[in-house]
Amino acid sequence: MQYFQESIVLILENERQEIMKMKSLNYSYRKTLYFLVAFMTVFATAPLMQSCDLDNDGDNYCIYPSSPNAVVTVKTAADNTVYLQLDDSTTLLPLNLKEHPFNGKEVRAFVTIREARDSNPPYTKSVYVSTIDSILTKSSVATLGDKNTEVYGNDPVEIYKDFPTVCEDNYLTLAIGTVWGQPAKAHLVNLVTGVNPDDPYEVELRQNAYGDTKGKMGYTTVAFSLKALPKTGGKKVKLKVRFNSFEGEKTAEFDYRTKD
Repeated sequence: MQYFQESIVLILENERQEIMKMKSLNYSYRKTLYFLVAFMTVFATAPLMQSCDLDNDGDNYCIYPSSPNAVVTVKTAADNTVYLQLDDSTTLLPLNLKEHPFNGKEVRAFVTIREARDSNPPYTKSVYVSTIDSILTKSSVATLGDKNTEVYGNDPVEIYKDFPTVCEDNYLTLAIGTVWGQPAKAHLVNLVTGVNPDDPYEVELRQNAYGDTKGKMGYTTVAFSLKALPKTGGKKVKLKVRFNSFEGEKTAEFDYRTKD
């Protein structure tokens, strides 16, 4: 299991800036993206310019404050070429990124990119990368039935449908918010599968705040692999994410499709 800490991309409510409209990428395949500019709240016990989290396999991930214009999956081809998966069908070859920035680990990441003129098949586009910042990337977890609340928690959490929230490339990337009262205290967040025997595409987002439920709203981004879900055979299905919000039970729906 993996913990996310508010120091990753934590923004206290009174320090939150307005959403800034990003310039549209000059790609015919990409619509205008929006990014919520996040300023890190620095605490005495938190790193000054970055924060790291421990993933399920024990590797360190670091996220730095930046102003990205896309969310991608960082991948490695069979010939060890590092490339970026922009969406289900678009691949980007980063001309100035020769080594994997995250030790070969496939992760979701914020990037600031600009299109290059070079053509490098089989990749859809070539790009230059200005910044690349990893997103906390986790596997889903299986339901424990009656023990879900005990183990995974059921403390309130919000899902925001603005950028960078997206369901693509077999990942669900979520902008989420919750309350933190103690800056250094870790909360646990998980995507629980198998909660509805009649619908394998119904999942639950659960948070365990470990009693840290009073304070100010903070925000972060987390990505979940959806590889544990059944393949859709190229068909589009509805991924239903149930969660306990501060206004009660809610469901967020996303279009989900696998290539095979």
